[in-house]
Amino acid sequence: MKTKVWLLPLFLGASLSAIYFLPSAGAVAPSAVDMELPEASGSWDLENVPPSPDELTVLSRDTEFSKAICRSIRSGEISIQGFPVRERVDLSVVLSGADVNNSIHRAERCMNAQGHDIHSSNNLTLDLSGGRRLPVKRLVSVQSRNIASQGERERYAKFNCLTYYFFVGHDQVTNDHLKRTIIDMKDRLVRGMDQRWAYVSATIQYGTVAEAAYDGRPPTVTFDVTESEADAKLQAFLTQFARNQINWDQIVP
Repeated sequence: MKTKVWLLPLFLGASLSAIYFLPSAGAVAPSAVDMELPEASGSWDLENVPPSPDELTVLSRDTEFSKAICRSIRSGEISIQGFPVRERVDLSVVLSGADVNNSIHRAERCMNAQGHDIHSSNNLTLDLSGGRRLPVKRLVSVQSRNIASQGERERYAKFNCLTYYFFVGHDQVTNDHLKRTIIDMKDRLVRGMDQRWAYVSATIQYGTVAEAAYDGRPPTVTFDVTESEADAKLQAFLTQFARNQINWDQIVP
């Protein structure tokens, strides 16, 4: 019995010491995602935007960003001012730096800080051409946003949102943050390699949606979008993105 008691601390000591023999970093393998966003993707026009001050402050300095406001004309819909009505998707691609844990994370972690109250989360798989499949995480949320003008008292509006996200490594694509972490550990230990990961997210509003004025156009136009319509739009958008922006020749089937 005494022998067994002494074996436990010896085993723990040996296990903890083994940590020092694990490779802390291996050869860096670039992500299969193309960080250079096009000016247009299918029916969508992309307007590049800079990362937010919070992203620059919180994430490590070598993190890279490609972000865009994407707009597409709603077929056959004209505003009372005679302008075509355009809907919007907010696209964000965040590429990890040397310390992946301080560069990318689950969308849920930052969405709460951005005023999102997440109501549901589930997994989906989008079918691409050539038998390829894209796993995505689907989040339904309500975002509270301060819409007061400068100097006004705070006024908040609520927006119904759908967000899809996934991670793209050197040769892996997953929608599961824990799975991504396990892949990293295995790659370092077995392959001596660090995959550089990109976190891709896209958000669209549904319900009564307001298209804000821009480019010298008249005041805000509103239109109605069902949740199922928003799902279809977002899935078509990401299918096009995945086809054009991911090098599938690198991805392990």
